[in-house]
Amino acid sequence: MHPQVLDNAGSHIRRRSRRRRGFTLIEMLMALTISASLMAATLVAFDGMYKIYDTSTTSASNHVVARIAVSRLLGMMRTGSDFGPFPADVLNSDVNPLKADYFEFASQTNAQTGAIEQITRVEFRLPGQDAPLRTWGANDDPPLIDSDADGEGDTMGPGELWVIVIDPSSGDEQEFLMLSDVRSVAFELEYDIGPRLVKGTIDITFEPTLASDNTVWTPATPESVRLVASAMPRRSVDR
Repeated sequence: MHPQVLDNAGSHIRRRSRRRRGFTLIEMLMALTISASLMAATLVAFDGMYKIYDTSTTSASNHVVARIAVSRLLGMMRTGSDFGPFPADVLNSDVNPLKADYFEFASQTNAQTGAIEQITRVEFRLPGQDAPLRTWGANDDPPLIDSDADGEGDTMGPGELWVIVIDPSSGDEQEFLMLSDVRSVAFELEYDIGPRLVKGTIDITFEPTLASDNTVWTPATPESVRLVASAMPRRSVDR
């Protein structure tokens, strides 16, 4: 065979062998490092967007739940009668209006005799404990709660709002959880001579907690909600 033909064939084989050469180990490591960095950045961005979305939807849901609860409480104040607790001296401005972490009222009376057939009480509790049933003056701070039975008052929370329906004739009670994650609550009750409730004010701070998840990187906390609203009993308005 002609020598020139042999040289051309050899160079063609060398070119083909050069084309078939793969990535080196260093190139593969660099490619893996870049890919891992991009994936980590993408996961962080997705985690941040998810947490923002979850926090926003949780906050919106909390606003709705808290507003519904306050609306129900205002309805109780408007339709109830014979409210408690009431101050020892209605004419004393230091104790009237009275603040408390509970209130109760006659929710059902006999139309003929006027006898109370059902009492409803709304009370603040720490989880797993009985209601402290605190009262204080309108210009005072609420008494501390002894949450761990050590004889010292503290403010462990958040707490819960419970509704208790009482049958005064038998003493039977039914209770229902109304609202959880309640950081603080104050019912301000203003009385006239009687004592007759003329206005009730609800002040609730609702601070929901997100379930902890150690797999997420971006911290997020839902917004606390404070709602203040007032109502007058219809019987007081009619008078």
